[in-house]
Amino acid sequence: MNIIFVKIIEVYHNGNKKLIFVQQLRWRSKREMTNNYVQILTKYWGHSTFRELQEDIIRSVASGNDTLALMPTGGGKSITFQVPALAQPGLCLVVSPLIALMKDQVENLQKRGIKALAVYSGLTNHEISIAFDNCAYGDYKFLYLSPERLGTAMFLERLDRLHISMVAVDEAHCISQWGYDFRPSYLRIADLRKHLPDVPILALTATATPKVVEDIQERLLFKQKNVFQKSFKRDNLAYVVRETEDKLKYLLRIISQVPGTGIVYMRNRKGTREIATFLKSNKINADFYHAGLTMKVRSQKQEAWKSGRMRVMVATNAFGMGIDKDNVRFVVHLDFPDSLEAYFQEAGRGGRDGKKAYAVLLVNASDETKLKTRFTKSFPPREVIKKVYQALGNYFSIPFEGGKGMAYDFNLFDFTKKFSLDYVQAFNCLKILQQDGYIELTDELNNPSRLIFLVGRDDLYKFQVANARYDSLIKLILRSYTGLFNDYVRIDEDLLASRIGINRDTLYEMLKYLSKSKIINYVPAKQSPLVVYTVERLDDKSLFISKENYESKKQVYLERINAVLHYAFSTHKCRSQLLLEYFGEKTSDRCGKCDYCQRRNELNLSSFEFDTMVASIKEALLLKPMRLEELVGRINQKQDKVVKVIRWLFDNKKMQYLPDKRMEWTERLF
Repeated sequence: MNIIFVKIIEVYHNGNKKLIFVQQLRWRSKREMTNNYVQILTKYWGHSTFRELQEDIIRSVASGNDTLALMPTGGGKSITFQVPALAQPGLCLVVSPLIALMKDQVENLQKRGIKALAVYSGLTNHEISIAFDNCAYGDYKFLYLSPERLGTAMFLERLDRLHISMVAVDEAHCISQWGYDFRPSYLRIADLRKHLPDVPILALTATATPKVVEDIQERLLFKQKNVFQKSFKRDNLAYVVRETEDKLKYLLRIISQVPGTGIVYMRNRKGTREIATFLKSNKINADFYHAGLTMKVRSQKQEAWKSGRMRVMVATNAFGMGIDKDNVRFVVHLDFPDSLEAYFQEAGRGGRDGKKAYAVLLVNASDETKLKTRFTKSFPPREVIKKVYQALGNYFSIPFEGGKGMAYDFNLFDFTKKFSLDYVQAFNCLKILQQDGYIELTDELNNPSRLIFLVGRDDLYKFQVANARYDSLIKLILRSYTGLFNDYVRIDEDLLASRIGINRDTLYEMLKYLSKSKIINYVPAKQSPLVVYTVERLDDKSLFISKENYESKKQVYLERINAVLHYAFSTHKCRSQLLLEYFGEKTSDRCGKCDYCQRRNELNLSSFEFDTMVASIKEALLLKPMRLEELVGRINQKQDKVVKVIRWLFDNKKMQYLPDKRMEWTERLF
């Protein structure tokens, strides 16, 4: 039986005109909601069946259970909260640290006819206020919120009116200090429990070690542990590590031998341009991508690559969010990643169509030194961190004990130049200040121009009569866009200027005048990352960089880069198994496709034969070193097969010769 409630609620006053919202809530039985999931999936996404684990996760959170879902990149995490949210009344609150990803998901939902909004630092207070009101009274289903907004007075004052049915926490590893991207603002999520004690939380992440899995559940105050984990194994992805002194030559070899689209990851922006130029000089259709490019240029480059007009993208890790191209055949890393979590996500962009793809890490003798140097630079002395913090306050002209909750447009290059700071060192100082909870450094915003009318139609008509110069512009805006009296609407100044027959600068001045006259509120476009002060600016005595926390962060980072080195230089195990073990999967089979497995397959021995002989050889040599003839005689297998395995063990540095020509097992390598 369906029960329908109707609420008629005043939201705010627009001039003298009172705006009324009508909200209709249709409550369904639990059985009906369960049967409705596939219908929702089909209606909005065009799929008739769920992927592995999706429906289990949906049923869990829809039953009111706190749930942690671990699904690899491209595994359909968003479906697990979007479907149950649509199946029940109320609003789904989605917490995400990535503004670009929030905006992308909101746009995708809106294209499907689903009402969704995003609130993040960088919007005006008026925009945020209207967004919260619309979510409370406008029948919206999804509110995406950046974590630093959770503690604001504006959000907390409206929280009781939002009718939240569930909370989805994207990139949930950010809540754990053991995770590779810890953000203190995520710790505020647990405070929602005080206001929403019966609302289930669905935490989502693509990469988490067993330690992080436990930490996420504890910090989100799960009522009981509840984890759904899809295996990280990618059967169609061949992991390859190649040691070479000439990486560029080997890169050309990969691109020439593997047909199709690919990504080449680099550490720095300059390198992306240089490698792309090198590839072009070798008649390869390539381009480069990094965060320093304008949003328009990045969008053009990304679209050219996704459409297949450009074959190879050479990029920093900024080329990540929204990259859902399914037919990527190779992902090559020319530089070491900071962690296996990052490598797994980036490499995992290959082969999402289920067909064979290659994830190649190119290494040489200098890479280990570079990685350790990067480690040193990632942790500047605490005195330098304090210096950068005070320079930042001076850069924004923030008085001591001021700035809390404020967001500032930020240009790192300009900042470091103005205060004569090392660019990399300053960036790492800001990351540590973020991890200690003093600031938030957001990803780059690409906010288009937008406006809203502040007066009702009667007052607007009076203004048009009294200000004939603006009459045609106002009429053009009203003809070109809808919803201008209820919400902020994106506008295109170039389009408006061309239609009215004036230049962009003149249009800009007219819009500014209308805004100053309180007819509209006009927010010009901007493109910039932001620094958000989560606490007021402190003096040096009050700014506490804990030695214990500092050393703990260094140790966690060191463990991550050691895991990368172990993966890169290991010769004793399947690459897929190494990755899976890092993420807690201890019993996986060999993949049969990686460089280790390919060398192993050349022996033409079954896994049973090979493993049996290796075990026998190891057991014999651990008793005492032996000469070849003695060792072969001890193994109860055909001599030629034993010799093949021994040769393989030598090639993979599991055995070595002593000066007297006896062989020993090199235990220290395992």
